[in-house]
Amino acid sequence: MSATQTLRTGRARRTGQRTYGALLVARMGFLGLLVLLLVAAGAWSSFDTARHAVIGDGRERSTVTLAACDRDACTGPLDSTGETVVLRQVIARDEGERLAVAVVPGTGEVVRTGLAGALYACLPLTGALLMAAVVIGGGLRMYRTAWATAGVGLAALVATFTLWI
Repeated sequence: MSATQTLRTGRARRTGQRTYGALLVARMGFLGLLVLLLVAAGAWSSFDTARHAVIGDGRERSTVTLAACDRDACTGPLDSTGETVVLRQVIARDEGERLAVAVVPGTGEVVRTGLAGALYACLPLTGALLMAAVVIGGGLRMYRTAWATAGVGLAALVATFTLWI
């Protein structure tokens, strides 16, 4: 093998290594953006409901006594005004229950307040954390970070359904 052939082989190897390295960096960047997008979308989706459940600036807060419940929602009168309001939910409730709620301005809907209401409102964020954990572990190969993210998401999910019921 001549010196010229050795030089060409070395350049080709370095070019291949640089290309492979660039692909690895691109993959890490793309998957990092995907994780960021998942978590941001979950937070954005949770924010609309969570702000009513957590922030109390001028929002009417009261207690509702559930009068009628079906699979999608419960209705009942507010204790403060007597107005009939709707509590949308996917978890069944019993008629006659009294719940602390906040009225969503401009609508006849209410959301639960307190820790149970805040956790329930953040369920989209919890799901996004669980999906992001799969991408972090499987795509980015950051196993400890993935387990920590999944642990936070699972703990929030368990706490939500423990406190909600």
